[in-house]
Amino acid sequence: MKILLLGANGQVGWELQRSLAPLGHVTALGRDGGGDLSDSAALIQIIRASAPDLIVNAAAYTAVDKAETEEELARIVNADAPGLLAIEAARLGALLVHFSTDYVFDGSGSTPWREDDSTGPLSVYGRTKLAGEGAIRATGCDHLIFRTSWVYAARGGNFARTMLRLAGERERLSVIDDQFGAPTGADLIADVTAQAVAAFRHNRALSGTYHLAAAGTTTWNGYARLVLGIASRHGLALRATPEAVDAVPTSAYTTAAKRPLNSRLDTSKLRSTFDLTLPSWERGVARMLAEILEK
Repeated sequence: MKILLLGANGQVGWELQRSLAPLGHVTALGRDGGGDLSDSAALIQIIRASAPDLIVNAAAYTAVDKAETEEELARIVNADAPGLLAIEAARLGALLVHFSTDYVFDGSGSTPWREDDSTGPLSVYGRTKLAGEGAIRATGCDHLIFRTSWVYAARGGNFARTMLRLAGERERLSVIDDQFGAPTGADLIADVTAQAVAAFRHNRALSGTYHLAAAGTTTWNGYARLVLGIASRHGLALRATPEAVDAVPTSAYTTAAKRPLNSRLDTSKLRSTFDLTLPSWERGVARMLAEILEK
């Protein structure tokens, strides 16, 4: 199987290079290597030249606050480009894998969101990601759309690294405690993607949208407390302890884009369809921290 991976240098894309390798020959492109989603002509040329059996789009415009003032660019990358990829996938008879977000919902209530729940994005980022989903479905191409949330990886910057840095500098931290979700590792997303693609090859009726997140629920405050607790047990010297992480509401911080308070995702459909067990968010974060702290 010939695989074209876009967004290869991002958190999820980097892990996908590993997880997709056993499935076929992977051509992995970053933005500077010919995989710029804002250049539609170049994208079409690459797809038609490589004629892949599988297109995996791990690229996106993810600067949530900046998108409020760069709506056109966010729309091109998050909505127009996925639609173009889907048109080309349909022409080739290829499968398109695309990653979306909990930001397509309005964050109301406390019930985990199901795939068929009404959407209502609060930000430009959320609206453009939702438009991208719609553009893909409109083509009728075979697709797997994975909505996920609170993505992290050991590689590059992440929330955990920020908390460790701040805890080394300050005696107390203030972290939001009214946004709920599940920190989800890029490695888990990549591994589930590979499993789903393998299953799809035997059953094309699996085409559709799925929610993909680690098991369990926490807040950013709970996430920060776990990070500092694990770091302390690893012997890292910190000024701020888990008990010194103060809970504050979202309203304590002013941001250009409004964040959803409820980012819980119901993963029942994914788990039952592909016969998967999703590990707890705590387990994934602990593994990521061990990799960071042991370097």
